[in-house]
Amino acid sequence: MRERQAIVIGAGVAGLAAAWWLRRIGWRVTVLERAADLRDAGYMIGLSGPGLEVARRMGLMPKLEAAACVINENVYRDTRGRELLRLRYREFLKDLPYVALRRTALVQALREVLDPSVAVQFSTHVTRVQGGPNGASVEVADGRTFEGDLIIGADGLRSYVRRQLFGPDGSYFKPLGYRFATYDLADRLNLGADFVSYTQPGHIVEYYTLSDHRIAALHVWCSKETGPVAADQRWPLIERESARSHPSVMQMIDLAKAEAAIPVLDDLTLVDMPEWRKGRVLLLGDAAHCLTLISGQGAGMAIASAGILAEELAKGGIEEALDRHRARLRPSIRRLQERSIKMGKLFVPATPMSFHMRNIMLRYMPRSWLGQYFQNAVKSEIIASQDVATSAT
Repeated sequence: MRERQAIVIGAGVAGLAAAWWLRRIGWRVTVLERAADLRDAGYMIGLSGPGLEVARRMGLMPKLEAAACVINENVYRDTRGRELLRLRYREFLKDLPYVALRRTALVQALREVLDPSVAVQFSTHVTRVQGGPNGASVEVADGRTFEGDLIIGADGLRSYVRRQLFGPDGSYFKPLGYRFATYDLADRLNLGADFVSYTQPGHIVEYYTLSDHRIAALHVWCSKETGPVAADQRWPLIERESARSHPSVMQMIDLAKAEAAIPVLDDLTLVDMPEWRKGRVLLLGDAAHCLTLISGQGAGMAIASAGILAEELAKGGIEEALDRHRARLRPSIRRLQERSIKMGKLFVPATPMSFHMRNIMLRYMPRSWLGQYFQNAVKSEIIASQDVATSAT
């Protein structure tokens, strides 16, 4: 029997997870990545539920646990530095399995467990993708052509594959009305196992301790502006949006700039598509159904989705497998995207009144109720099937 061939475009979480699973079921896999190396900047993520279970089946847990950040308390402060409230995560999560780490640590772990036979080609700019009923092909800037039984577009929110085959971004983008920026710098806060949030109406800044004497910063703010921001315009935009924040925020920005850090900056935008495939080309992860970082499930869903895809492909026909993959995934994606819209208003209240009411709710709500809310967010808004990718293991 002929060995099936997959071409994966994008070496992020979705792309590398797909490459691992497809190789596991006997496919030959080539990964094409436009960047010169794996991305070395990214925000904090949490893995739980089926995403964490699939990571365990992939043998990722030792690497993820080594890179994990221990978080005890989230301390919320206002623009004057006054403590608004404290949230103890273990009170909410109890014994629920959960790993917090940087997205880039997950990407690196996925790269390290890939079978050596999987070719990952960096600095490879895709210029054309063609899909047909029996196969597909990819052309790259240096003139080479890659042909396969399946092409996977895992090239993120601003997917080239999606734009070429499915249409302009505006046809599928649903901006939530927020932008985010993330960067890291040398640790000057000595937070230990806690993380601190400086919050105000329409803007929140969070600082997490990393494992290498550095801290990760995340800004999220309300914005009517959308679209990519040039690298040399990112710091001015972050400074403008942070002008009314606590002085520590501006100090951290100055320190990061002194280290010549280039922040990642983008919109919080859902991708809502009626179909994720065209012929033998399939979109995966953020390219197909971006959930945004507010959902807390984007990376986990990307890993679980790759496992489901491999499970269905292992059963037989490619076309039928892609249809079953969509049918299994679609209900959970819908629920998670609806949840992202609701969570944005709680995470970054836009007005002084909504900000005040959110703080009162978090401060005075019984901890048992709040804990149940967080646990339900993990348990109920994930893939219904508890047997994700079992036949592929």
